[in-house]
Amino acid sequence: MNAEAKPAGARGPHLNVNPPTLGRPGGFSHATVAAPGRLVFLGGQTAHRVDGSLPGPGIVEQFDGAAANVVAALESAGGNPEHITWMQVFTSDAEAYLGSLPEIGRAYRKHFGKHFPAMAWFEVKSLFDPAAIVEIMAIAVVPPE
Repeated sequence: MNAEAKPAGARGPHLNVNPPTLGRPGGFSHATVAAPGRLVFLGGQTAHRVDGSLPGPGIVEQFDGAAANVVAALESAGGNPEHITWMQVFTSDAEAYLGSLPEIGRAYRKHFGKHFPAMAWFEVKSLFDPAAIVEIMAIAVVPPE
């Protein structure tokens, strides 16, 4: 396997692969090789609270809430953020997302640390709830105990 080792600060059982033939990744990995374990498929998580409300009007608050919900769902399945091998982030407001990257980065690290799995970001026309502007989907591989 022709790959760079995990980025500095990376933790967890999986191997992030970033070949020198592709651009240097920032905040993601080009590929993640999962260690053996149980697959956990995490449904799309928005920032909705238990009562159905959304936090603040801004994209940073919604990213923070969606990330917290991803972690809560994963922990309920017996996993931790470092077990995530694949993530997709959807937003209905690319301009706001790109304009808030430093704050979104801080919110990301608050929930996922310096763990950067294979991931992609997409702008979509809208989400299921039109008031939601961020949704995150992920796959994790939880190692055997």
